[in-house]
Amino acid sequence: MQTVLIGKRGTVVIPAKMRKRYRLDEGSPMLMEEREEGILMRPAVTTPVDVEVYTPARLAEFFLNNAMDKEDYLEARKEVEAMGIDPDAIDHIRWTA
Repeated sequence: MQTVLIGKRGTVVIPAKMRKRYRLDEGSPMLMEEREEGILMRPAVTTPVDVEVYTPARLAEFFLNNAMDKEDYLEARKEVEAMGIDPDAIDHIRWTA
């Protein structure tokens, strides 16, 4: 256990040894919890969110498969063709009615 002082504006300096151990850098998110016995301060665990980058072919698949009716499907085909992609080369549900 180590004693620290509260500075101006409520700042608390975490000892270097602890910062290294828990990989804390300036701007690291921390959680503070009120407990009956005092305040618990711990690193916040953050999980990066994977962002899928859609290829033009994947976007074309979305356009074609999300058509609500035949007219919408034909419009989607035009959009896909405008992207320089042959709609028939994309695996999708084709409107025939």
